[in-house]
Amino acid sequence: MLEGISGKTSLYALFGTPVGHSGSPAMYNYAFEQLGIDAVYLAFDVQLEETQKAVEAVRTFGLLGGNVTMPCKGEAAKYMDELSPAAQMVGAINVYKNEDGKLTGHITDGVGFVDNLKDHGVDPKGKKFVVFGTGGAATAIQVQLAIEGASAISIFNMKDQFFAKGEQTVERVKANYPELDIAIYDLADNDLVKEKIAAADVLVNGTIVGMGKDSTDTLVKDTNLFHKDLIVADAIYNPPKTQMIKDAEAKGCKTVTGEGMLLAQGKAAFKIFTGQELPVKPK
Repeated sequence: MLEGISGKTSLYALFGTPVGHSGSPAMYNYAFEQLGIDAVYLAFDVQLEETQKAVEAVRTFGLLGGNVTMPCKGEAAKYMDELSPAAQMVGAINVYKNEDGKLTGHITDGVGFVDNLKDHGVDPKGKKFVVFGTGGAATAIQVQLAIEGASAISIFNMKDQFFAKGEQTVERVKANYPELDIAIYDLADNDLVKEKIAAADVLVNGTIVGMGKDSTDTLVKDTNLFHKDLIVADAIYNPPKTQMIKDAEAKGCKTVTGEGMLLAQGKAAFKIFTGQELPVKPK
């Protein structure tokens, strides 16, 4: 790759922290090589308070696009010239594109989640969802489900400092989709959790509960909640099968893991900032 770098080579970049574990540089540089695109993709460790300077650097050095990861997603959105409709509702971005100095911010986490569902034969349109969480990924999922025509979205989160963020999401989504049945509830209300899951078509974990190679954590302690018609999906991809997914499978539920979401959101991001399809590296 270094042999091909010249004064005309374009730069794309990821910023956030930590970024040392990110697979994005390998994935996107492989894609550039396969497609003959004269560009490189790098990752920069950027603290939250440095976000504005990072965006200024994008403009100064003429980066054509890239990604934003935690904790900079919400802060970076403030410095874009324009936001996609989904990014406006989420209040955060994970993709930016630079067109002649105009920066547009997008969010592809929700797109990745929905595309992964569809790849598993699950169309969100007209379905009732229960979604755990109000963080960045969960919010993006909720917004994209609204865009895709879900009939109901019941959000559950602990009544902590993030609960208010969920309430704001509900307000923004309702303003754009007044016909959608969307509301946020206290995760500690076990009876209501049971009632909503019993009526749901799809249950989604959008939190970090269950993340980690050896984790056995799950938000669904009572496995009897996994009724046979329920589809259970997780945004977590490490481990490939969370405890929630394992428990749901044991009860005969159709499940959708987070690995496909990771690839799908990466493909959507690449399409945004290059206009081309992401070639997938053979395993």
